[in-house]
Amino acid sequence: MARISIMGPSGRQERQLFRHNSLGRHPRNTHQVLDRVVSKEHCHIELIDDRYVLKDLGSLNGTYVNGERVDQRPLEPGDEITIGSTRIVFEPEERRGGVSFDALLNEEPREATQRFKIGDTDAGPLIRAKVSVLAEKTFFAEELVQDDASLRRDYEKLRASYEVTRAIEIGKSITAVCNKILEVAFRLVPADRGVVLLHNDQSILEPVSVRTGEGVDPEQEVVVSKTVLDTVVREKEAVLSHDASADARFQSAQSVIMQGIRSTMCVPLIHNDAVLGVMMLDSKLATHAFTEKDLALFETVASQAAVAVQNTLFAKKLEQEAVTRERFRRLLSPAIAEQVLSGQLEVKKGGELRETTVLFADIRGFTSISESCEPQVVVDALNEYFERMVEIVFRYEGTLDKFIGDEMMVLFGSPVAHRDDPIRAVRAALEMQEALVSLNERHEARGLPPFEIGIGINTGEVVAGYIGSSQALEYTVIGDPVNTGSRLCTLAKAGQTLISEGTLDKLGNHFELKELPQEQVKGKALPIRVFELVGRAARD
Repeated sequence: MARISIMGPSGRQERQLFRHNSLGRHPRNTHQVLDRVVSKEHCHIELIDDRYVLKDLGSLNGTYVNGERVDQRPLEPGDEITIGSTRIVFEPEERRGGVSFDALLNEEPREATQRFKIGDTDAGPLIRAKVSVLAEKTFFAEELVQDDASLRRDYEKLRASYEVTRAIEIGKSITAVCNKILEVAFRLVPADRGVVLLHNDQSILEPVSVRTGEGVDPEQEVVVSKTVLDTVVREKEAVLSHDASADARFQSAQSVIMQGIRSTMCVPLIHNDAVLGVMMLDSKLATHAFTEKDLALFETVASQAAVAVQNTLFAKKLEQEAVTRERFRRLLSPAIAEQVLSGQLEVKKGGELRETTVLFADIRGFTSISESCEPQVVVDALNEYFERMVEIVFRYEGTLDKFIGDEMMVLFGSPVAHRDDPIRAVRAALEMQEALVSLNERHEARGLPPFEIGIGINTGEVVAGYIGSSQALEYTVIGDPVNTGSRLCTLAKAGQTLISEGTLDKLGNHFELKELPQEQVKGKALPIRVFELVGRAARD
């Protein structure tokens, strides 16, 4: 997926693009643009063949790309779209290790961070002291310790590290970790307010946690100089300033003066030489509220915090990869799942046309069975049935699309294709019918009615890909061949497997089939040819 930055009368917004996006003034649009010059539904941005395409919807004031009015055109990274008085910049989304940092940072609401903003200050003069080496980050060897001061500094660093380590629980959310980090910082250093900012996927500093001390209005807006933040990130150095409001050099730093901030500390969160984010503490109550010792402690906290944040990101990444791995293993046969997970095979995100053989299998009379037996007995029997059926499907490297009550939908050819997918599907159907014999023997022993299934198989070109909302996506296929396969399953009697003409044409002489009278099915203007699977051909 890609993103757009919307810059209009209501401010700047960063929004993720979906497969289909509508932009306009009306709230029903995917992305509402609060601009009175923009039409109610002004334009669309759609993902077509792996490219996002912009389409104007006949708007009165037009849609422009890089200053040129367009009706429809593919978008390139950095393209600037103009609708009304609103500018929109298109950028592909940068991904890190398969897991979006934005997804991790937005895993829970952070109301407190709404009070935070970065001020557009000139803050060159705002930096009074930049410190790159603070009170020796390493500890002295015993034989080199010559005074109590060195011992005390080392003790303070150990205490800060211990406090952070004790407070933080890896596995918690990023927000929870940052809240704990600020809590520790407030215990070690006298401060009125604190902020933790982390880089999002666009390398923009985003507030994750904001904390205020006792006696400070928690609703007051926190404003931080952008120049200070940029300096800390660029130079990977801590910044300490004193009495900002009284110093003539701060005249251009309006955000600092408005807030009445007298002392500020800002330190980078660095892990493996990469700046993950920034931590800031400020004080409004006294000049020189922070000393170099406080800054040394604060940097120790930041050093531990960077490790904690990185470890939490890694833990979340591993957790999501484990979930992804498990989902693939539920969808695909083990051999195919491992190839997809290792990168040998690609499961393409977004829609694509694929020839696919779709198999539907449905238990006949299941409603009456469920009404006549204990619920737990029925569920256990159904789970045993599905376990056996999926085992057969995976043996032929089919993909389990979904369970629909007592029905299952299986794909052969999506997301991974074989030259003989229709043959694989029909062989799987034969084995599924045969497997019911042993299953029903166990049902009989438990006093359960036998399971009998009807199967429908159809082959055709479908749209395959990830479909759903931004919160819940699933891989599936849609199109007329899917509907026809479902209709064939509905027509099939207990123990019967019905095959379409589209599948028959690709089976060769591997199976014995019998043509049945043509059937009129929903969605088709003309009756379709239907074939019943009798068995394997003598030489198959």
